[in-house]
Amino acid sequence: MPKFMKTLNNISRSQSVFRTAKLNADGICAAHHTFVLAICNHPGSSQEELAREICLNKSTVTRTLTHLEGKGYVRREANSEDKRSILVFHTEKMLEILPQVRLITKEFNSLISSDIPKDELDIFFSVISRMEEKAKSIAANQENE
Repeated sequence: MPKFMKTLNNISRSQSVFRTAKLNADGICAAHHTFVLAICNHPGSSQEELAREICLNKSTVTRTLTHLEGKGYVRREANSEDKRSILVFHTEKMLEILPQVRLITKEFNSLISSDIPKDELDIFFSVISRMEEKAKSIAANQENE
């Protein structure tokens, strides 16, 4: 399995190229795609929760949210229950691009899996999902050390 991570990274980079070519929203690039989906799926999440959800460090999340806020895609506000926590919400502008982002994801997934039987895809997704959970657990343990 030495090429496993290289293969996943190549798929991810290829998807990034595809998204960049397809996504035509002001100030949004392929790297922001994950933020759009996470914020729209979990409005009101804290920046820390977002960082865990998309597996990025807190400073990267903060920088990206600052960019998205400047472009009018998100708004942030202090958590009334915990003043140290900042909550992130989508704006109407982000909701306007959400269908395009979802369509691009669906199109890429369809293209790369078009000649793979559904039963094989189901098994693959089951295995890769378990690996994702284990990877997130390992990363969380590293943060806590």
